[in-house]
Order: sequence, then C-alpha cells, then structure tokens
Amino acid sequence: MLAVGRDPEHLKILPGAFVVVGDTQEEARRIRAHLDSLVHYESAIASLSIALGTDATKFDPDAFLPPIPETNASQSARERVLALADREQLTVRQLAQRLGGYAGLSFVGTARSIADDMQQWLETRGSDGFNIMFSWLPGGLDDFVAKVIPELQGRGIFRREYEGATLRENLGLPRPANRFFT
Repeated sequence: MLAVGRDPEHLKILPGAFVVVGDTQEEARRIRAHLDSLVHYESAIASLSIALGTDATKFDPDAFLPPIPETNASQSARERVLALADREQLTVRQLAQRLGGYAGLSFVGTARSIADDMQQWLETRGSDGFNIMFSWLPGGLDDFVAKVIPELQGRGIFRREYEGATLRENLGLPRPANRFFT
C-alpha cells in the first residue's frame, strides 16, 4: 500500500472462513467429517485430481494416497493437499470429499478453540476479520452466534454494537472523495 501511496490501514483482509462449532473437538470433527461425506464422490475425485495434477480416479478410495508422481501442475496446491492428507490421515475418499466441499480456511472446534484461532489471526495481522461461512443453516449460524460470538466479545475482539451506518465506517475506513462530484 505504501508503494502505491496509500495508507496501509485502508486495506482490510477478510478471508472466508468455514466454521464448524462443536461442544468438544471430537464432536466438531465428526460434524465436519459428516458434511464432507455428503459431497458426491465423482465431483470430489475430480477436485482431487486437479489439485494433485494426476488422475486420482484409479486410486483405491478407501486407502491412503499412494505415492504421487511429480507433475507440472501447481506445486503449492499439490503440497497443501499432500500435507492435509498426512496431517489428518485422510483416505482418498475423505481427502477428495474435503476438496470437493470446502478446502479453504476453516475453524473446526469448540467455541473457545475457534476464538483462540481467530484471535491469533487478528493479533498477528493475518487478517482484519473474517467472512464467516456457516456449515449449515440455521444450525451452524445459531451455534456460531450463541457460542463463538460471546467468546470473542468476552475477549474484546468482537463488537457489541455497530459504530457506523455503513460497512466502510464499521471497518474504520474513510470515505474516499467522489471524483465526479465535489
């Protein structure tokens, strides 16, 4: 922002975040696994094939990933997928369904663990907030509002009321001059 003559505080980073709230970590993981299992396998395996840069339709869906040959596909996407499979010990089917559903930033856990993760993002300036994507409606929204919001408010990192009348005002951004009218 400085390089283009703009105030760095006038840029806000608000990544999309898929949220699954459970009363325990295990419950939240079970909910996420159930949601992932609802993704049609044909669509899911296509997503996995794209991410790996190789045809995954020939893999045993209920086994772990076999060695994946090097390709000219995106190396960073491939490495993220391989790391996810290894970290969470996902079978080909589970990995494919995760990628076929929502494979981006997610917070899966208890209200406290989700608030911990969000707070870390905010305090390290990884983001200025989040665009929350609920795992299902109305239940996912209800859980977030009833459990996570109070946890965030108790830490002083989520508002209790809006300060302004516009999104720009609520993000603390100035109104730019109108180049067409004074």
